[in-house]
Amino acid sequence: MRRFSSFMTGVFWGALVGSVTVLLLTPESGDELRSKINRRTQTFRDEVQQAYAARVAQLEAELEQLRSQVKK
Repeated sequence: MRRFSSFMTGVFWGALVGSVTVLLLTPESGDELRSKINRRTQTFRDEVQQAYAARVAQLEAELEQLRSQVKK
């Protein structure tokens, strides 16, 4: 678990440094860049919410299956 945590920390910091670098070196204007970031952020947020909902539904189904097995 410790190795995974270290890996995820490295991924986070790498993404942060990469993002800042891209923002500083981009040839787009500030307004264009902000609108693009907002669109991508909203898309990412929507994808995460959909994945979350799918996972919750899957876990609820598994829980219900386990509960029905216990009752038998």
